[in-house]
Amino acid sequence: MSFWEKIKQTLRSFMNGRNGADQLSMALLWGGLIVYLLSSILGSFVGRPLLAILSMLLSFVGMAMYALCIYRMFSRDLEKRRAENRRYLAFADRQKKKASQAVKRFQNRKVYKYFKCPGCKAWLRLKRGSGVVTVTCSRCHTSFTQKS
Repeated sequence: MSFWEKIKQTLRSFMNGRNGADQLSMALLWGGLIVYLLSSILGSFVGRPLLAILSMLLSFVGMAMYALCIYRMFSRDLEKRRAENRRYLAFADRQKKKASQAVKRFQNRKVYKYFKCPGCKAWLRLKRGSGVVTVTCSRCHTSFTQKS
């Protein structure tokens, strides 16, 4: 067995039973890198004490994100780390859905008027040019008038 094969085998046996890199760990890693780069950019403005303090704070936050990433990767409490990762993935999916819906609303803004239901805050739409219409929300059945 070669030297590199021995190192690979040692690393495999060390990581056996540990969490490893999952989506939340990678998000923490990339987030920490972005925050740390931002702190470096802000730290380059010499003579600005407020920016220097903000730079140090961001540097600390970036390092904390790195430390949490490493802790998660080497953790042996697999069930807890998997539950955290599931919650992160659910949160990320909700944010992606909100962003894609906002893009769709923006693209269709000339054809439809979008507004929120006053009862349940669900997004509703009316075709533009319909005038004043009584709208009933399909989710909470609240009736209200809306101008298109």
